Amino acid sequence: MKLVNISQLVSSFYLTKWLKKPIQWGLPMTISIEPTTACNLRCPECPSGLRAFTRDTGNLKQDFFKKIIDELYNRLTYLIFYFQGEPYINPKFLDMVRYASDKGIYTITSTNGHFLNDENARKTIESGLSRMIISIDGTTQKVYEQYRREGNLNTVIEGAKNIVRWKKKLRSSTPHIIIQFLVVKPNEHQIPDIYRLAAEIGVDEVKLKTAQIYDYEEGNDLIPTIDKYSRYAKMKNGKYTVKNELLNHCWKLWHASVITWNGIVVPCCFDKDAAHRLGNVRDKSFAEVWQGEAYYNFRRTLLQGRDMIDICRNCTEGCKVWTRQE
Repeated sequence: MKLVNISQLVSSFYLTKWLKKPIQWGLPMTISIEPTTACNLRCPECPSGLRAFTRDTGNLKQDFFKKIIDELYNRLTYLIFYFQGEPYINPKFLDMVRYASDKGIYTITSTNGHFLNDENARKTIESGLSRMIISIDGTTQKVYEQYRREGNLNTVIEGAKNIVRWKKKLRSSTPHIIIQFLVVKPNEHQIPDIYRLAAEIGVDEVKLKTAQIYDYEEGNDLIPTIDKYSRYAKMKNGKYTVKNELLNHCWKLWHASVITWNGIVVPCCFDKDAAHRLGNVRDKSFAEVWQGEAYYNFRRTLLQGRDMIDICRNCTEGCKVWTRQE
């Protein structure tokens, strides 16, 4: 069923590009579900950190999560179990991970690493989580806290070590552990150091991630000076622009979707405040929303011009990463 679904998604996407009108077969192979909108940190480019949501905030309920998974699991390949907020703040988070893992879904989460105490580390391994991203955006406290405001680097490092230790102790092949380093101007000089720190901890991989900046046009103190790690280019007039060309198609709109903690379906992870609401799976099945008029109209607008959609104008097709120093 999953392979048939993937073939439907791919064929409908390429047929759409050819005919230049929205055609959608199958159901998403990737779903992002938001465990919570809450976060313990105050990162400057994050609505959770800024406490800046205009939408309702709260925690995903376990029964509601099971309802979504029960509808989609036989076609779903990947569950990205984060959107906004810190997943471990939801007290039922790992129980929900286990439920999805038991359904044969590849589960992925991203954490700021402040809740990976010994007990949570053990439970994480036991949940069957497939992939874990731990954000470490600096190798000294002074640099780390310039972006991860109110964070404690030592706590994160110890948490990462707890995950590695329990993975070995339980002889588990999962999760694949990634340290993610968000490259911004204050930390770009520590890129070589993050590889050394990752080796000391014993994680599986390091990823360098480019940063999305909200107010970039006039420049921003977070934009890296190393050009390859910046999503933005400085123009002759001194202003900044997004580097990538905005092509009038987007694979994400054909193979993936995002569901907030309270059931709002939005097009992708760039719609952090759920401004483009395509339906709600509390009122309808996901399939009804996916094939509904609002989704059709959004896809049609995208094909007419991505520059017509606000969340697309600051998009560099997701989050470019490097898995090794280049």
